[in-house]
Amino acid sequence: MLVAAAVCPCPPLLVPQVAAGAADELAAARTACSDALAVLAASRPDRLVVVGPADPAGEGAHPQGARGSFHGFGVAAEVRLGAPVPGGPAAGRDLPPSLAVAAWLLDHTDWACAPVSGLGVGPALATEDCLAAGRELAGTAGRVALLVMGDGSACRTVKAPGYLDERAAAFDAAAARALGTADTAALAAVDARLGTELQAAGRASWQVLAGAAEGAGLDGRLLYEDAPYGVGYFVAAWS
Repeated sequence: MLVAAAVCPCPPLLVPQVAAGAADELAAARTACSDALAVLAASRPDRLVVVGPADPAGEGAHPQGARGSFHGFGVAAEVRLGAPVPGGPAAGRDLPPSLAVAAWLLDHTDWACAPVSGLGVGPALATEDCLAAGRELAGTAGRVALLVMGDGSACRTVKAPGYLDERAAAFDAAAARALGTADTAALAAVDARLGTELQAAGRASWQVLAGAAEGAGLDGRLLYEDAPYGVGYFVAAWS
């Protein structure tokens, strides 16, 4: 059963080594992420699953101890998804960037509250498949927590990665309301096609969360909302 969730954005710029001179620009977002992870720790989960967008090479399960890096962003920084499990499965594939950012956040907050694993979700995964994946995750332990990584639209300004789209602000506002109130029905109703058109990398991850939280009766709080680079970033805590 899902007992808590934290929603965080996943730009590699959250990692100070990657952001370099611009590290202070996302300092408030990092603080909010730390606060959200504290809610997860307080829930005393039996298992933490990190869910985030991934390309085909990174889709699917990633075990505890899986490695990731930010070499592709010009930084010689490496991370692990939790401590390696003695005698456990080999780490296997590298973590996709979203899960590497999550691994950095967990390490940054000294996570040691429960075993952790990852799930890379394809951004085009259909809503029903996202919801089904969430329901399955919620049933994997008595007390499950999720760290859900994903960004909103990338079309908020003319300098945004997807340029300006007049629909982006309303899309992000609706997402912020749903995430901030733990409204699973509203998350499940997010238009997947519109999310793709607006380059909202978090849509599928949010809908996995919606499936996992069905019937859990969690309350939500929005801890951060901004679009500093023309991309919607949200931090929320559910408990």
